[in-house]
Amino acid sequence: MIRGVKAIVWVVALLPAARLAFLILTGGDLTPNPIEYITHQTGWYALLILLVSLAVTPARRLTGWHALIKFRRLLGLLGFFYVVLHFATWFVFDKFFDVVEMGKDVAKRPYITVGMAGFLMLIPLAVTSTTGWIRRLGRRWQRLHRLAYAVPVAGVLHFWWLVKSDIREPLAFGAATAVLLGVRLWWARGTRRPVRA
Repeated sequence: MIRGVKAIVWVVALLPAARLAFLILTGGDLTPNPIEYITHQTGWYALLILLVSLAVTPARRLTGWHALIKFRRLLGLLGFFYVVLHFATWFVFDKFFDVVEMGKDVAKRPYITVGMAGFLMLIPLAVTSTTGWIRRLGRRWQRLHRLAYAVPVAGVLHFWWLVKSDIREPLAFGAATAVLLGVRLWWARGTRRPVRA
């Protein structure tokens, strides 16, 4: 059953990327500004999937369906895939591989600075997501993967500072992130035992 559900998750999560690829290859409607459209789409789905991966643990605790944990790594990697597409769109189509110009943008534009920070935090999480790395790192793996809580925050700020005027979508993502992180903080407080004198 788990394999079947995972296959469905793969298909559903990759449909937006497949649609974009189809539009690019067939000369479909990518709006008057194709680069901006592709950048927005890949970033939007990256943030959505990363938030869904962050929701796995609360959903597991609330429903008691512990098998949900088997989807967290998959969702995290799918989110990383869309982040890579988002970055590649900027790197290839917007900056034309100009690393110097990219560096200037990272230094001058706060929304790019925080977006790059989120991307760089995701790289070690994706690299160490395998069972072998979990064994090698031991307890350090769990500490490293706490970065997964900071990444959506960086993504929301990146989105918020980018759009400037119409903040409805980043506000919705921000509210979802606040709820998911707030629930974790609440549970963490509840599990702490009072220190005895």
